[in-house]
Amino acid sequence: MPNVADHNPVIELAGRPCGRGHPPLLVAELSGNHGGRLENALALIDAAADAGADLIKIQTYRPDTITIDHDGPGFRIETGLWQGRTLYELYQEAHTPWEWHAALFAHARERGVPLFSSPFDPTAVDLLERLDCPIYKIASFELVDVGLIECVAATGKPVILSTGMATPAEIDEALATIRACPDVPVVLMHCTSSYPTPLDQADLNTLPTMIQRYQAPLGLSDHTKGIAAPVAAVALGATLIEKHLTLERADGAVDAAFSLEPAEFRAMAVACRDAWSALGRAREGPTAAEAAERVNRRSLYVVADIAAGERLTPANVRSIRPGLGLHPRELQAVLGRRACSAIAKGTPLDWSLLREPGPQA
Repeated sequence: MPNVADHNPVIELAGRPCGRGHPPLLVAELSGNHGGRLENALALIDAAADAGADLIKIQTYRPDTITIDHDGPGFRIETGLWQGRTLYELYQEAHTPWEWHAALFAHARERGVPLFSSPFDPTAVDLLERLDCPIYKIASFELVDVGLIECVAATGKPVILSTGMATPAEIDEALATIRACPDVPVVLMHCTSSYPTPLDQADLNTLPTMIQRYQAPLGLSDHTKGIAAPVAAVALGATLIEKHLTLERADGAVDAAFSLEPAEFRAMAVACRDAWSALGRAREGPTAAEAAERVNRRSLYVVADIAAGERLTPANVRSIRPGLGLHPRELQAVLGRRACSAIAKGTPLDWSLLREPGPQA
């Protein structure tokens, strides 16, 4: 398979490099886990900063900008985590009030972690532009909203495009819409839009294929439980990892079931960065760290005292550690030869110690 790094360019997200040759950026998604309380939202920003997040994301919508208050077909959720609730009821609980946004952006700046958002309609983009939002994300469910994508791309800011549920043709259309605006950086996010996502449906083997196909940095927007999927995604080339953060799952916030608590997010951050470090580079031959260990390889040694003129046999010569004697491949070549002089047990074997085989005794 071609090296996926060749297809994974570097862009900047709020001044942070994202792409080939750089550690993965970690995004803490706050979503509705504030539970409707501004103090919780501010505490989540603190928790994200303390847990090692590189970026923090919120969502900018009102229930009436994302749906309508209606109970007809399609408006009531029939399966999954939020079964039985109407869309309007869910978004009423989960939304981040617009009057909080200025305080959230300001607090994130104070903590040194850029905050950005997923807007869900042009009025949200207008609000976020007034707050100098540095990045925009198009959520998976909005990938088909070409008008919204055009509005976001027109800002010239980097766009993160989540691809949950999308067909290749839909991704192509969304990307073409963004790329119609010159020089707008874009990151694609592999995503399974299921809440929570069963681990065996994360399908991370999609990542290398997407990197080659779309010629863009690729990340993972993850809704599985735990940290296994993000760490594996980094090993497969993901350069941006987004994971929901909650102060405490027991609080029962709207997305808490598939969110990480702060200590878990910290563990994910460490594991993802360690996984990236372990990838290193493609190489042949030993590393500098291995050079000192080469002496401990096997070689041919005298393992019993040999008198002058005595033949070498399996009883007095063997392949053992360390590696200061002849290469083990020479064993058959030395057996039967005679010692030039007495050789003590523990001597690394060398051709200078031997003479050609003489006549059989």
